[in-house]
Amino acid sequence: MSDAVLSEELRNKVRDIVANVRAHSAPRSPDATPTPRRPNPGIRRSHPLPGQHGGPPDRAADRPQAPARRPLGRPPFPYHATMINSLTTPFGRFEAAWRAVDHPELVADPTAAALRTWAGAEPVESVLVVDTDPEKADTSVFCESYDVPPELSANCVIVSAKRGENVTFAACVALATTRVDVNRTVRKHLGARKASFAPMETAVAETGMEYGGISPLGLPADWPVLIDEAVATTPHVLIGSGRRRGKIILPGRFLTQLPGAEVLPQLAT
Repeated sequence: MSDAVLSEELRNKVRDIVANVRAHSAPRSPDATPTPRRPNPGIRRSHPLPGQHGGPPDRAADRPQAPARRPLGRPPFPYHATMINSLTTPFGRFEAAWRAVDHPELVADPTAAALRTWAGAEPVESVLVVDTDPEKADTSVFCESYDVPPELSANCVIVSAKRGENVTFAACVALATTRVDVNRTVRKHLGARKASFAPMETAVAETGMEYGGISPLGLPADWPVLIDEAVATTPHVLIGSGRRRGKIILPGRFLTQLPGAEVLPQLAT
């Protein structure tokens, strides 16, 4: 076969290929039937999905919904309030301090109410609150952690006094370096036959505060609040906020103006 014949056959094949390509790449007519898509052989479903035609009903709407989270009434520790209004404490090592009346979220509800309705001669603005770790609320650990001299820290303990069938309660405030004389001084002052420290459950239930943070601020109005003379004469003293988290710093004389307050010498030794 000559070269001319081969060249002619080659040109014919090229023309056929070009024509075939053009035929398949031509624009589809609007009336043309679409070519069905071939199923993917890699996906095989023997049953319809929930909610699809012929499938089981979708039970998602019937499932119990988790309750929405309610915002906590107390801020997380540590409390990151604005440092612009932070005040300086007379002692201790705290990140910040604020006027307690301006931050009721950092104290117990009864304590916040007592500050809000304060009518004593001492200004309520002199009462400071500091945010502290509740795991370090116990006196010895607290004083060491926050560099507070124990002689400037006061504890508020609840005493149960019994006379006949009647049981009354009183609060005693004394420095952490001393111990309240319940059996003699407190019992005689209250005119009781027997006096003792109230059980933890009773103290919490009667005060509405947390054990380890009971404050003389916000106690029931008819309770005697017995204050050791050493506390009353201390320029500034640290007391509980009504919660294990947070402490209050105030002038000792502020406590002498509480409802039912009585200053007793030798209340604690």
